[in-house]
Amino acid sequence: MTLADAVRFPGTFSGLRWSRQGRRWVSPVLLLALWELGARTGFIPARVLAAPSSVAATFWGMVVSGELPGNLAVSFMRVLAGLAVGVTLGVSLALAAGLSRLGEDAIDPPVQMLRTLPVLALSPLFIVWFGIDETPKVALIALAVTFPVYLNLFSGIRSVDPKLVEAARSFGVKDFDLIVQVILPSALPSFLLGLRFALAVAVLVLVVAEQINAQAGLGYLINNARDFLRTDIIVVCLVIYALVGLGADGLVRAVEARALAWRPTFLRS
Repeated sequence: MTLADAVRFPGTFSGLRWSRQGRRWVSPVLLLALWELGARTGFIPARVLAAPSSVAATFWGMVVSGELPGNLAVSFMRVLAGLAVGVTLGVSLALAAGLSRLGEDAIDPPVQMLRTLPVLALSPLFIVWFGIDETPKVALIALAVTFPVYLNLFSGIRSVDPKLVEAARSFGVKDFDLIVQVILPSALPSFLLGLRFALAVAVLVLVVAEQINAQAGLGYLINNARDFLRTDIIVVCLVIYALVGLGADGLVRAVEARALAWRPTFLRS
């Protein structure tokens, strides 16, 4: 269909658009059907991967019993605590390094060295330092979150248009007001991008952090399910992890749509 046809027949174009959106669901549904068929025929043993119907039944049973909501709440609190610490630390470091050359010289080199270390490999050291309670779990998440927030906000601060700063100074805006009214709003898109990366990283690190002597949480459920070869519970927990990450990203996108509505180049979906 050409553009002229779309203008002349808008209903047809709308139908074409919806049909394309519908086709995007064909392959996922087909994969689920093949998965179910393979499980029911024994081609995929239950100890290798449970059938989608079994996963759905297990999910519902865990919800009704309260097992899943309770453990999900524990994991959510761990992520929330790690994000609070990591985002605060990342923003503080980015402001100190981005707003001052002296701060950059003091802060950026060690941060760049630390971010090259594999965060997950630090878990044995964190256990030695903080024990096996909640602290090492939260610390791992916080450390992983710090770097994407720092890097993106630092880049956003340093990418502010110098002409915009000079124009603000010509109107008498100085020092703290210049930072609050010009620099930080201009760096906000970069910060939100860093926050989206941080949320994704937080969920990924949570999977490993909850393997550290967890007594509750999604990682605890996965550990128990692994010992008893309950692949249905493992799949349920993995799906929850994915949905949590997707929901967190959607929340930041909603904040972004509202906070960046003033930008002429911002396109709302």
